Amino acid sequence: MKKFFATLLAAFLVIAAVNPVTVKAGGLLISPRPADVTVYVTVCDGDVKLAQTAVKVADIDEDGALTINDALYLAHEAEFKGGAAAGYGSANSTWGLSLTKLWGVENGGSYGYYVNNVSAMGLADPIKDGDYINAFVYTDTVGFSDMYTFFDVNTVEDYNGKEVTLTLSGAGYDANWNPVTVQVADATVTVDGKKSTFKTDANGKVTIKVDKKGSHVISAVSEKNTIVPPVCVISAPVKVNPPLTADTAHTAAVVLLLVALGGVGICVFCGKKVNER
Repeated sequence: MKKFFATLLAAFLVIAAVNPVTVKAGGLLISPRPADVTVYVTVCDGDVKLAQTAVKVADIDEDGALTINDALYLAHEAEFKGGAAAGYGSANSTWGLSLTKLWGVENGGSYGYYVNNVSAMGLADPIKDGDYINAFVYTDTVGFSDMYTFFDVNTVEDYNGKEVTLTLSGAGYDANWNPVTVQVADATVTVDGKKSTFKTDANGKVTIKVDKKGSHVISAVSEKNTIVPPVCVISAPVKVNPPLTADTAHTAAVVLLLVALGGVGICVFCGKKVNER
């Protein structure tokens, strides 16, 4: 009997994992856990320190929202030597929640951060699943001439060695200090931090090809301008097992129930006959 209930419970858990339900307790509706929010964090300090690292975001500062601050804190906690305590800092100021330390650098507040290549208002700005967060340390803390730059493509998945065309743009300002986007010409493309022979043309375009297999970080440097390194990550095809879908989960649950009741089932994963009686 114990075995029967254990198997029955396992079947229920398989179904619930794929199809979370809303249950009623004490007259209140208890909804499934919130959808996971994963963002991709890049940090630069002259060069690329962190390149589109996936961060599963939680409300670390308990302000009731998932924000840039949460994402950057968790990125440092996972990737910086000594964690967030050693590498990251934020504090409330006249301008709201602001950076005081980024990737171990304390420079009096000279930092920038963008979400999906748009300048953020502050660390408390909300973020959503799939956002790209780019934070950087100003290398010119006098004239603040560092230009934030970005490629028109964030990632190239299933890269098979074919040519890829990218456009490099930069964030600037017009004569009236209105934000504008400009093309960055004559920038040299780097692959995993090493200069290549590829350069952007007058329109910021460049066609590259990487012969080495695996994942690579594409960036750029400029002799004409002080630029914040852009990041595009390319990755080779990766074979993965098919995900556990609702259909296969339900089938697996039925097999478990058959076994619990003394029947014979076929394992949906290995194709073998199952009978534990």
